[in-house]
Amino acid sequence: MRIDLWIDNANIYNSYFKKFIPGNAAVLDGKFVYIGPRSSDGFEAKERIDAGGRWMIPGLIDIHLHIESTMVTPETFSHGLIQNGVTTIVPEPHEIANVFGLEGVKQIIAASKECVADMFYALPSSVPATSMETTGGSIEIEDMDELLRTENIICLGEIMNYVDVITDPDCKTNRILQHIRKHYPHLIIEGHCPKLLDLDLHRIIYSGVDSDHTHQTMEGMEARIAAGMFLEIQEKSMTAEVMDYLIKQDVAEHFCFVTDDVMPDSFQRRGHLNHIVRKAIGMGMTPEKAIYASTYTPARRMRMYDRGVIAPGKIADFVLLSNLEELTIEQVFKCGRRVYDSNEPYPVKADTYPFPAHFYRSVKLSELREEDFTVPADLEDGRYACRVMMVKDGSTFTEEHIGEAEVRERRMRWEESGFGLIATFERYGKGGSRAYGLIGGDTIQRGAIATTYSHDNHNLLVVGHNAADMMLAANEVIKGQGGFCVVEDGQLLASLRLPIGGILSDAPLEKLAEETDQLITAMKSLGYKHYNPIMSISTHSLPVSPALKITDFGLINVNEGKVVPLLIHS
Repeated sequence: MRIDLWIDNANIYNSYFKKFIPGNAAVLDGKFVYIGPRSSDGFEAKERIDAGGRWMIPGLIDIHLHIESTMVTPETFSHGLIQNGVTTIVPEPHEIANVFGLEGVKQIIAASKECVADMFYALPSSVPATSMETTGGSIEIEDMDELLRTENIICLGEIMNYVDVITDPDCKTNRILQHIRKHYPHLIIEGHCPKLLDLDLHRIIYSGVDSDHTHQTMEGMEARIAAGMFLEIQEKSMTAEVMDYLIKQDVAEHFCFVTDDVMPDSFQRRGHLNHIVRKAIGMGMTPEKAIYASTYTPARRMRMYDRGVIAPGKIADFVLLSNLEELTIEQVFKCGRRVYDSNEPYPVKADTYPFPAHFYRSVKLSELREEDFTVPADLEDGRYACRVMMVKDGSTFTEEHIGEAEVRERRMRWEESGFGLIATFERYGKGGSRAYGLIGGDTIQRGAIATTYSHDNHNLLVVGHNAADMMLAANEVIKGQGGFCVVEDGQLLASLRLPIGGILSDAPLEKLAEETDQLITAMKSLGYKHYNPIMSISTHSLPVSPALKITDFGLINVNEGKVVPLLIHS
């Protein structure tokens, strides 16, 4: 029998038994044609590999992530994925959609068509995430119909506005869910429902949303599994008690591992989904079970029945490991073709996809002045209770704290309050709305940070302790057409340019990782205490992530789904 590739003497992972079985494998036309003990006699192979007893596992599959979170283009992202053994992903491009709408989604999909890693897209369902923010674009039902007709869409992306789904039958999100269930009844619907329990959780599932990738607690995780919800476990959910539960309970069919958001420095230094698998093994999960949760169950969740296993008729995406416990990758194969070898150069390919010129001119905001960081207060002079966004290390959730600030001459004297100022400015040329709040906790204690990488609306967000530094940081970002800037005492400590839509760079991952390291160091030098300061600050403007957030509409009480005033007075 003529074949393309013969793999000899491997320890091959069998997904159906969840164990490794010594054997050999044959590949024909990009698919496995044989796996078992038979020798190569009778096979005429174009290429032969002696695995030398190495472990052979399916290519890793990540079904919930956002390429924009790594701030690189799809080509650069794919290059990073392959060397980390990830051969298939399901990205949801709602970040670029919030900037450019339908055009943004089409462009990011087009930019991924020639990538080595397979990218099956999730249809953005929540653009904008709420009705309480201004974005550059939106995704409407007619846009979804067009994307489902013309693009490689595998699921409806995370339903984020869970408050409206429960409380407002006529909201946009419920209209979308009704449309999808009626016209695309077999389309998978992904969810985002942090902290929901009991009736509220069951109402979300009843609406058609049957997965959750948000930060899990023991109580919430067990309630979701009991109700038939599929769990997508990202790193921040990998607490000792959660992992102990996943290891000891018979729930392997009900969860998989995902990355969601990976910063460039982490991608470069630690890897991607392989880092999550390695961490799970380090926390006591058997390699066999960790591999199952990063290959077989994610493939089944997305009904990708042609991959995720090493079996006859399945796509020959596989990885050869020299160390199972450490998940040490030696070679990666895509459709039976070797695409990465740790002993050979793996040069970065030039990113040749031409994004439209206007994608580099999306920040339509004049430079700011110090007066733009004055907080007006139409109140009599006096001291007033005020809401404060409290940042907490260990989570991107915030808490609402009641503090006190003085009003004099119709201005809130935030500089004397003991808290920092958080301000957001609409940057799409749609009216120039802005909002202010106070911020405290594990955030910066001096200087200023500005960014357009602010989920999901990506307006200009500025946090600081004096107006001069805030103005300088903001104007550096505006002049650079997006990105990050950190300033202290009039000195620029770090900056990172993201000129594509204010959220992406076309620089190589290695360069972006170095700049990200510098950015994080600068943020921490100002007193930021967080395991991921970039993700922390960028979600201060995410009005579907508890508890107190800010958009250009004002401070948002996320759990109640409404704008609330900064100053509290009778």
